[in-house]
Amino acid sequence: MSKHFFGDTAALLGRSLRHITRSVDTIVTTAIMPIAMMLMFVYVFGGAINTGSVSYVNYLLPGILLITVASGIAYTAFRLFMDMKGGIFERFQSMPIARSSVLWAHVLTSLVANLISLVVVVLVALLMGFRSGAGVPAWLAVAGMLILFTLALTWLAVIAGLSAKSVDGASAFSYPLIFLPFLSSAFVPTDTMPGPLRVFAEHQPVTSIVNAIRDLFTQQPVGTDIWIALAWCVGILIVAYVFAMNTYRRKIS
Repeated sequence: MSKHFFGDTAALLGRSLRHITRSVDTIVTTAIMPIAMMLMFVYVFGGAINTGSVSYVNYLLPGILLITVASGIAYTAFRLFMDMKGGIFERFQSMPIARSSVLWAHVLTSLVANLISLVVVVLVALLMGFRSGAGVPAWLAVAGMLILFTLALTWLAVIAGLSAKSVDGASAFSYPLIFLPFLSSAFVPTDTMPGPLRVFAEHQPVTSIVNAIRDLFTQQPVGTDIWIALAWCVGILIVAYVFAMNTYRRKIS
C-alpha cells in the first residue's frame, strides 16, 4: 500500500509541477511582494529603526522569509479549489489511486514552489547587503525550520481550499497570516511596543520562529526559542493535517 501511495503521489506531483512550470508568474508574484517590502523597510524605514549592531537587512530577513511562505500558500488553496470545482477530484476517485495522494501532491508542490521563492528572496537580500557567518549546520537548521513552517501553513491552505465557496475565499485566508509578522519581532524589537501588544507579540508563533532563525544567522545561542518555534510548527502541522484530512473525507464521501 505504501509503495502504491508513493507512486501515486509522485505521478500527481509531476502533474502539479508541470502546471507550475507553465505559470512561472505565480512563483515570481509570490517573491515580488516580500522583496518589495524588504526594499521599502530597509531603504525607507531601516534608518529610523534601532537594531543595535545588527544591520537592518540582517534583522529583517527572517520575517520576510516567513511572509514569503505565507503569501505563497495562497496559490495552494487556489489550485486546490480549482481542482475541486473542475471535477478533477471526482475523476481521481474513479481511478485506482490512493486518495490521500491527491492532497499530498498539492502539499509537496507548495513546498517546492515556496522553497524556490525563498531562495530568490535570499539572493536579493545578499545583493542588499545581507551577510551571515553561519555554518552549514545552522543553514540546515534554518532550512528545516522553514520547511516545517511551510508544511504547517500549507495544510492550513488545504483546509481553506477544500472549504472555500469562491476563488477569493480560497486565497483570502492567507491575509491574516501575512499580517501576523507585523505583530511580532520581525520588523522591530518587541520591547518598543506598548504593553498588551508586546505581550501578544512575544507569545505568538512568528516571534519565536523569527528569533530562532535570526540567532542561527548571527551565530548566537538560540536558547529556548528554537524549541518553542519547533513546538509551534509541529503543533500547527499536526492539527492542520488532521482537520484537512477530515475535511477531505467529508468532501469525497
